[in-house]
Amino acid sequence: MDKMIQISEKDNVAVAFHPVEKGTVLALGDRQVTVLEDIPQGHKVSICPIEKEGRVIKYGFPIGHATKEIAEGSWVHTHNMATNLSKEQEYTYHPEENVSASISPDNDTAIFQGFRRKDGKVGVRNEIWIIPTVGCVNDIAKKLVRENQDLVKGSIEGLYTFPHPFGCSQTGADHAQTRKLLASLVRHPNAGAVLVLSLGCENLTQDQFKEELGEYDADRVKFLVCQEVEDEHLEGRKLLEECAAYAGQFGRVPVPADQLVIGMKCGASDGLSGITANPTVGRFSDLLIAQGGSTILTEVPEMFGAEGMLMNRCASREVFDKAVEMINGFKRYFISHHEVVYENPSPGNRQGGITTLEDKSCGCVQKGGTAPIADVMDYGNQVETKGLNLLYGPGNDLVSSTALTAAGAHIILFTTGRGTPFGAPVPTVKIATNSQIAEKKKNWIDFNAGTVVEGETLDSAGKRLLEYVLEVASGKQTNNEKQGYREISIFKDGVVL
Repeated sequence: MDKMIQISEKDNVAVAFHPVEKGTVLALGDRQVTVLEDIPQGHKVSICPIEKEGRVIKYGFPIGHATKEIAEGSWVHTHNMATNLSKEQEYTYHPEENVSASISPDNDTAIFQGFRRKDGKVGVRNEIWIIPTVGCVNDIAKKLVRENQDLVKGSIEGLYTFPHPFGCSQTGADHAQTRKLLASLVRHPNAGAVLVLSLGCENLTQDQFKEELGEYDADRVKFLVCQEVEDEHLEGRKLLEECAAYAGQFGRVPVPADQLVIGMKCGASDGLSGITANPTVGRFSDLLIAQGGSTILTEVPEMFGAEGMLMNRCASREVFDKAVEMINGFKRYFISHHEVVYENPSPGNRQGGITTLEDKSCGCVQKGGTAPIADVMDYGNQVETKGLNLLYGPGNDLVSSTALTAAGAHIILFTTGRGTPFGAPVPTVKIATNSQIAEKKKNWIDFNAGTVVEGETLDSAGKRLLEYVLEVASGKQTNNEKQGYREISIFKDGVVL
């Protein structure tokens, strides 16, 4: 079994599949490299001398520069390399010719068993959601969920609420963002019916929320203002019974995979993320798009330094301009808060072998596969264009997963090298980058992509992931669903009054 991989022939570092001891002789193509020190799993070793200030190349792209001379066979990490990133940049559009998904669909159209809604949308779950418009009613919403589980029967698959602290004491863009995000959740097709729960004195008023929501089906969406009734639990029960009567009408029917929208995310990453799990998700994305479906890639800060892998795949100059504004807009957001654009990866990322933000970003964008970028979406907006979409949002796991849900993702694919238990409101598939974490955290991990290190091809892993996603879309529960782990977090920027 190989101990190291040189990802691109342009690279001057290789990555350890497993811990490599000092003195090990590595065979890389027609050359041999003697390792000068112990190399942890997922970490980098120089495969040629790198001079001080010289570029460190991985994935065929520079991921930083050497801060001192690095001898061939040396461990390359935070002690001897640093980022190349700076503030806003200018970008030039050089569209790739004939850019397209590299994998053609099989002859047969992929099918899953989903729920067709009356507005033409499709869900992969048939649940009742309680959406609080303000944090003051969170506990009321949670009690309504606890006390009304008897309504979960027939084709109704769950009753859930998603507490949050906002909806009041917010102004301007933050207030608008909260309103927009919550309205998008109400529209989500995984919810067969929704109860919108308000207090009554918050600045996100019911009238304001209805205006944001726009046209809606009064049989599907119910509203309760707790200050306006004597017993909010009794009134809530009545409205939830109406929700159950409506949602109970729906059953699973065959649906083509072109109706699927899948979010793509990574967290608790390691040095194998960009070699195993993220490229596997990229192959999956290409396969689904070839079937006519849609995928969403977010975490804008984790695109910093890897823009060259994305920008020229934009389907048009208009999409390119939106992508540039997304990247530079997020850099301005950092700068406005006196934060450096090139903030280092987390301690866990560094321990797993990721040294710089470029290192992390080049691995992160592998989830986008090879398809053209069809559109760039603002936070809180929902997918309108088939294909690969970019979504404005931060890297924070809960915030970005909530944004993916609000954008219309039926399911989220979440790659991880170190493991994480949380779940979004939609099924959240945890994909291991290595077999050790898949074995250790079986109650967290749903899919093992560590097999790529052990000889499985990326094409095989991508097809295997597509088959698994179709099973989840047809009702197979993910571990976060089994554990009842579901939550949201809303992006904020301004003051809290």
